[in-house]
Amino acid sequence: MDLGKNIKLLRKRKGRTQDELAGFLKMKRSTLSGYENNVAQPGIDSLVLLSEYFNISIDTLVKINLSKLSESQLCEIEKGYDVFVSGSRLRVLATTVDSKNDENIELVPEKAKAGYTRGFADPEYIKDLPVFKLPFLSKEKKYRTFQLNGDSMLPIPDKAWVTGEFVLDWNFIKNGDACIILTLNEGVVFKIIENNISKSKSLKLYSLNPIYEPYDLNINEIREIWRFVNFISNEIPEPKIPKDDLLKTVANLQYEMNKIKEKIG
Repeated sequence: MDLGKNIKLLRKRKGRTQDELAGFLKMKRSTLSGYENNVAQPGIDSLVLLSEYFNISIDTLVKINLSKLSESQLCEIEKGYDVFVSGSRLRVLATTVDSKNDENIELVPEKAKAGYTRGFADPEYIKDLPVFKLPFLSKEKKYRTFQLNGDSMLPIPDKAWVTGEFVLDWNFIKNGDACIILTLNEGVVFKIIENNISKSKSLKLYSLNPIYEPYDLNINEIREIWRFVNFISNEIPEPKIPKDDLLKTVANLQYEMNKIKEKIG
């Protein structure tokens, strides 16, 4: 059981001593110390007190080794996005950090996508991905960058690099959010989402390019979701230039208008 380690970790993250936390919870310091060192197990009343103090569910306190979560995941839980409360599974993300313990942004090139489908949860695979930083992004959130393939999301060009923020709880995805989705059968896709989890445990996925039909995807076929943040490309999106015949029509109209003006003058 990870309860003792979790209590100690959360207490230190709040900057509290054992004396301070024990006083707030109205228990002896030795009792709290026993919980942290797994010498004693708290009863239900104490679990409720700890759960309310840390704003975290009892399930998470007892079942999840919080020390294995990334900083971004811990911040999400501490903000109240505890997935046990909404009944979904906690998704433990493999990630990498720099020498300052700040999380990297890993790059998943087009040629690495097939491997990512199999190795997304493998720390050994993730640590071999190239990394970079975008200093204007929050350190409290987790980001990853994927290279696009195809024209389904035009005007975002083929081979563009799309950065997404990791979504811990899919119930919080809003209709119209653009997301990178790791699927069981299709690999990595980039789509606009209609969230139907509460109704049918599925997402409806839309392409920006209207020639592609929307389709439904059951949440059991999804492994990760990353909410769109920005994209980087060495191509300028094609401007919407009128067709040649429309240009000629406009030119002819301008010519006729000039003739009318000359007659009036």
